[in-house]
Amino acid sequence: MPAIELTTTIPAPRETVWEDFRHIDRHVEWMHDAVRITFLSDNHEGMGTTFQCTTKVGPFVTEDIMRVTRWDEGQAVGVAHAGLISGEGVFTLADDVNATVLTWREELHFPWWLGGAFTALAARPILRLIWRKNLKNFSLRFSSPS
Repeated sequence: MPAIELTTTIPAPRETVWEDFRHIDRHVEWMHDAVRITFLSDNHEGMGTTFQCTTKVGPFVTEDIMRVTRWDEGQAVGVAHAGLISGEGVFTLADDVNATVLTWREELHFPWWLGGAFTALAARPILRLIWRKNLKNFSLRFSSPS
């Protein structure tokens, strides 16, 4: 599947956004498709951190093993997916005027016996919608109450 890339602007400085984002176990609070995260490594952040993520999209549930492959303090987190669906993803944070630009880039590979490229093509718009909502949810963590 060609990479999906989404961007959102968060109304908070990058340091503040990073202090929340760096806690991988909190991602289930704003990612609708992430049901549960269980750490498999002693470390819970940084390079080499490994965790199992129960992911649910509609009726489909997978148990993915993810390993942190990039950890640029305050700037980026990259992960490699292993399991039914494999691939790589990276989140980057960049400064903007009184805000932070968060970019999510994900490239996933579906096995041939699950439809391979055809399934990837069909899943792409669904994943974009889910991930866009996830980014909105994360951004709302930094909004002032009305």
